[in-house]
Amino acid sequence: MKPAARRNARQFALQAIYSWQITKENVATVEEQFLSGGKYDEEEHHAAEPALTAPETDVVYFRDLLTGVALNHTELDSKLRPFVSRPMQDLDMMELALLRLAMYEMTSREDVPYKVVINEAIELAKVFAAEDSHKFVNGVLDKAAPHVRKK
Repeated sequence: MKPAARRNARQFALQAIYSWQITKENVATVEEQFLSGGKYDEEEHHAAEPALTAPETDVVYFRDLLTGVALNHTELDSKLRPFVSRPMQDLDMMELALLRLAMYEMTSREDVPYKVVINEAIELAKVFAAEDSHKFVNGVLDKAAPHVRKK
């Protein structure tokens, strides 16, 4: 699979996780909205494309990331908590989605090097999160990586 296909899958998974967190809809409903090409609120989420129409999107990877985060969010939050400098409920929802996505990849996708996970999370933060969020995300994941994944 080409790196661009996974990058697109991560981007869509991040948006879907964010949507799931905000709407509290069933994850299957959120997944269906993305797979059916439902348009995202472009101003709110900075997305310029309809869901999963980007060329070379790894749909299987998208599904794994979305459902993996949704099913394991409590455990992922527990793994993140020691490395986050403020209460989890005070995190920006996009930062929380990014951290959950990256923690899921680090703990459940050993086929992806942890440095790739961190780099991809930083790049997503630069596009989708607040101005300096990428620094926060990098700091949390950099501290967490040695504890959750062998280098």
